[in-house]
Amino acid sequence: MSVAALNHGLNLVAIGGGTGLSTLLAGLKRLVGASDGCGVWLETLAAIVTVSDDGGSSGRLREELQMLPPGDIRNCMVALSEDSTLLSRLFRYRFRGSGELGGHSFGNLFLAALTEVTGDFVEAVRLSSEVLASKGHIYPATINDVRLVAELEDGSHVRGETQITASRVPIRRLRLEPEQCLPLPEALAAIRAADVITLGPGSLYTSILPNLLVARVAHAIGSARATKIFICNLMTQPGETDGYTARQHLETVKRYAPEIAFDYVILNDRPISDEQAALYAADGAYQIGMQDHMFEKAFSAETEVIRADLLDDGEKVRHNPGKLARVVLACCEQARGARSIVSQL
Repeated sequence: MSVAALNHGLNLVAIGGGTGLSTLLAGLKRLVGASDGCGVWLETLAAIVTVSDDGGSSGRLREELQMLPPGDIRNCMVALSEDSTLLSRLFRYRFRGSGELGGHSFGNLFLAALTEVTGDFVEAVRLSSEVLASKGHIYPATINDVRLVAELEDGSHVRGETQITASRVPIRRLRLEPEQCLPLPEALAAIRAADVITLGPGSLYTSILPNLLVARVAHAIGSARATKIFICNLMTQPGETDGYTARQHLETVKRYAPEIAFDYVILNDRPISDEQAALYAADGAYQIGMQDHMFEKAFSAETEVIRADLLDDGEKVRHNPGKLARVVLACCEQARGARSIVSQL
């Protein structure tokens, strides 16, 4: 974190994809330009989003129009918009029926149409964010047409995010195809200017790691002076992280991006209900972080583990956007105080 950030709002970059990233952004947007009474606030908020999705509406548009998948980016735009606006409701709307429109999201179609009109997906994202009055900037991690390829423990290879998750075989190695895909320059600039960088929550192999596999992204994060925070998932994900502990999540990230040293790891410490545990166990998913008693000892040399109640209410196990954002800002406050003391020595 820069010295200038000690007296000004922070520049925060959130990296990931899927439901996890949009949940975090929904909480952080309320802190843009507002101190929240704790002395720490966000001057700028940016999201760097994976673009390897090949399923659902995004996958169909990707194949039919040869465009980047819009789904995760659309979710982030909605998360950063005013919740009550008609436009944000429209962007979330999904067409019913079994025809050609069935299953498509209005927001995905809007991005597809604007990409066709402007001839530039990145410009379409920027203009769509303006339409939604988003409280932040959204950048695809790369503008190359990339696919995920996984080498599984049985020696087979699976191509595509959907097939990787469906394989239910442990992943030995993950890569992008093509491997030499280029990062968006604006995304690298945001990372270099950041006071705080968060990674996660989100599907480890299909939402988080794809960003780090884009050329120069992991190096840029590792060399940035920002406070770096890893936000662990709440549950294991069948087909990706079966049996993983919180420690294994972080170790996997370190294996693909050894240059990144995290200052903080955020873990949920509230048990889910028995009903939720039974519901998720039926699908092979289990809560993360509750049994990692040696986690702090294993990583205390470089990383401080922050445990807090992060659960949202409801049948599904989800992070509460407000709780998660407050814990992230508390880490920023702690890091800011430490750097303030050092600067006075």
